[in-house]
Amino acid sequence: MMEKIKPRTLSGFMELEPAMQSQFEKITQTLRETYALYGFYPLDTPILEASEVLLAKGGGETEKQIYRFQKGDSDLSMRFDLTVPLAKYVALHYGSLTFPFRRFQIGKVYRGERAQRGRFREFYQADIDVIGDGALDIINEAEIPSIIYKTFSELGLTRFQIRINNRKVLNGFFEMLGLTSRAADIMRTIDKLEKVGADTVREILLEEGVSADAADEILRFITLGGGTDGILQALEGWRGKNETLDTGITELGTVARYLSDFGVPASHFKIDLTIARGLDYYTGTVYETTMLDHPEIGSICSGGRYDNLAGYYTDKKLPGVGISIGLTRLFFVLQDKKLLNENPPASPADVLILPMTDDLGAAISLATQLRAQGIRTQLHCEKKKFKAKISYADKLAIPYVIFMGEDEIANHTVALKELASGEQTNTDFDAAVKRIQKGLAARAGNKVIVGS
Repeated sequence: MMEKIKPRTLSGFMELEPAMQSQFEKITQTLRETYALYGFYPLDTPILEASEVLLAKGGGETEKQIYRFQKGDSDLSMRFDLTVPLAKYVALHYGSLTFPFRRFQIGKVYRGERAQRGRFREFYQADIDVIGDGALDIINEAEIPSIIYKTFSELGLTRFQIRINNRKVLNGFFEMLGLTSRAADIMRTIDKLEKVGADTVREILLEEGVSADAADEILRFITLGGGTDGILQALEGWRGKNETLDTGITELGTVARYLSDFGVPASHFKIDLTIARGLDYYTGTVYETTMLDHPEIGSICSGGRYDNLAGYYTDKKLPGVGISIGLTRLFFVLQDKKLLNENPPASPADVLILPMTDDLGAAISLATQLRAQGIRTQLHCEKKKFKAKISYADKLAIPYVIFMGEDEIANHTVALKELASGEQTNTDFDAAVKRIQKGLAARAGNKVIVGS
């Protein structure tokens, strides 16, 4: 007898049981519907690309983590994010695209990093980007936070905050202090502000060779208070000292001003001058979104404005603004914090039909009619005891069961039972459909995320 191989899933790869997979699908469906609401095209790009195309940027951590292999004469790599494939796509199809080009993509990406709790090697990202041809108006940078707000609100999150900054503000500020070459190190230090406090940050800056005056100026700058209006007003005190800084202050003010018009309440965003994001990539507004009750999770959605998406593939200047949600990690965190709504439980069907006669024609016909009404329907025709069939519906959380016996067939009626209440009625087809649809509508209002 052949020895059986023990089934196993590789570490760092998420594999969900059916009910949880349904929850995950509901989240991706909500994202798709929300992104479409803002006029974004859905896009799909290959998981595999030629290594020279995917690694055009190359070097550093990316190259260490990438899944790369040889197939015949082809040197292939698996995509590690959705931005590089987007850059390739826009450069390749530039002549046929209409700009600004708005796309969303939800897809799997691959990184061979050390698998650990909440970190994955295969994971879904959900990205949106707006790409301009040569130029892209600042208004796009103001619209992005409204999409973040709408997306998480539709999912059921309530306690979250979108933090915004502008890289020109930071770049100009460091230029003004003559610290441009040290900007990366300084940003890494001030990123510790929330964890270690202002005094420790100042000590570290001094140890790194920043003058006492410059360290004090940096701390005064990044700890400005007074809310959005207070910070914007205080920033005006630096106006006129550096051209890049001036542009950044104006842009940050413009984005903040339009946020309420885009429907983002003041409670859900704040200016945070410590946010830098990818130092060599983002050039304008930057975003990080955090869950207020779970700051330890870090950013659940981040991104920003960049000036040249496809510089490795084309001479055309293609500025853009975009955000990314690490969907697999977010789902893991929501599961871990017990924030996923289990009521109603996910079910694969709305109705289970139990035929009570040898001739299945009427039951099959009824299933076809129900599906034509948009009601998800299963037929259970296995040779099992009645109790086992009801148990099947219960375990799968199917809300309605229809019994089809000889009396129902003869009278052109259906026996409809709602499992949650135990209520059973004999009714005609139209009345049964209305009752099912009404019950489903009441259940459908529930958000995917609760208690947040």
